[in-house]
This record gives sequence, C-alpha cells and structure tokens, in this order.
Amino acid sequence: MDDKDIIALFWTRAEEAITQTAKKYENYCRTIIGRILPSPEDAEECLNDTYLGAWNTMPPQRPTVLPPLLGRIARNAALDRYDYSRAKKRSAAFETVLDELNDCTGGDATQSAVDCILLGETIGRCLSHLPPVQRQVFLRRYWYCDSLEEIAARYGFTVSKVKSMLHRTRRGLKEYLIKEGYSL
Repeated sequence: MDDKDIIALFWTRAEEAITQTAKKYENYCRTIIGRILPSPEDAEECLNDTYLGAWNTMPPQRPTVLPPLLGRIARNAALDRYDYSRAKKRSAAFETVLDELNDCTGGDATQSAVDCILLGETIGRCLSHLPPVQRQVFLRRYWYCDSLEEIAARYGFTVSKVKSMLHRTRRGLKEYLIKEGYSL
C-alpha cells in the first residue's frame, strides 16, 4: 500500500491505517528509536506511541509522504522516554552523539522551547549550505544516531574521513551559530 492510501485511511479514521503503517514502516521507526533507547521494552512502547502520534496528527495534517512525519514522531517519543529514564539508564552511543553536538551548540537543558525551535531553524539554514553528502553524513550521525562505522560503510568512506567530515561540519556550525548571535 502506498503512502497516499495509508494517509487516506488515517483521514477516514480506519484502524487499518495503523496496521498498514506498521507493516510498511515498523523497521524504519524501530531503527530510529533503537539508536536512542537501549531497552527493547522502551523501544516497543515508543513504537506504539509513534502509531498513536500519527493517528492524532492526521487529521489535521495531511503529509504527502509518511517517513519524515513518522521519523519525527518516533524520534520525539524516544527522546521523551530517554529524558524520563536518563537518570536510571544511559545509552552510551546516544550520550556520545549528544556530547559531540554540545561542543558546537552550547547545549543547555534550560533553554525554552522557543529558543530550541529558533536554534533548530538556524542549524537547518546552516546545513542547507553544505554539499549534499556532507549534510547527509551529519544527519546520519546526529538525527539517526548512526555509528561512525555505519556511516563509513554507507558512503564508502573510511571511519577517519567520517570523523574528519563531522569535525569540520561541527566547527563550521559553531562558527555559523556564533555569527548568528548565539553565545557558545
């Protein structure tokens, strides 16, 4: 079933929408969630939250393709669960990704939601100026939380080249944010 048909099912409030979404996108959502959460039980709960989030989002939203919407919902559900259980359990891989980004964004848990949205838009503008492969490598690492080895294999690079690309991109991002008025 294609995305347009699944979206139509959501709009008619047919429960088949959840079944078809799970059939087509379960692995995609599990991958995103699994990069953030080490616990299979937490991941399963977030997967169910993803389907519920899609159900609550459509309508009023009517996306043309589902993966970006489902990916965002899955990632946000996983991040919420991560924050909730952060004091008890930590995902070392995800902590590494967060630490790398904190070096160039001046991460602060007390930032307001509006500040975070504005920061996200500024980062998006910065990334839009990057060559496509460099932007994809950055997103694979910091959105999908892929390991350096997975990124290297995906693009045919060495791990060293991926590290170097990411370092240069983070440094450029930091300079861009400072130029835009962020104090890091």
